[in-house]
Amino acid sequence: PMDWQIAAGRPVYIQLVEQLERAVVTGVYPPGERVPAVRDLAAQAQVNPNTMQRALAEMESRGLLVTQRTTGRTVTSDTALIAKTRQALAASLAQDFLAQAKALGLTREEILALLQQEE
Repeated sequence: PMDWQIAAGRPVYIQLVEQLERAVVTGVYPPGERVPAVRDLAAQAQVNPNTMQRALAEMESRGLLVTQRTTGRTVTSDTALIAKTRQALAASLAQDFLAQAKALGLTREEILALLQQEE
């Protein structure tokens, strides 16, 4: 089971979508694998099943989950879409980091030196 982290101050279903996306791009839920039932996921995350259903529906609209009547919900087998999603998440992290680093007054050179130091 996933280690769900729900914080106050942001819509819960958005946090669920973010965590489900990470689970897909990191292979917690590999391509083609069946995803646990809504009620099971909701119980794990300690959220209302309707909220989890909304998050899963959003994942379907993004193409990361597919629902079939016989097998239930599975992760897409479209590895290119998963890779594209991973890249988008990484770009968002980089943008957030750069904005915070610039707010601290760091120069481009200081930021690059910091990144190289942390490798």
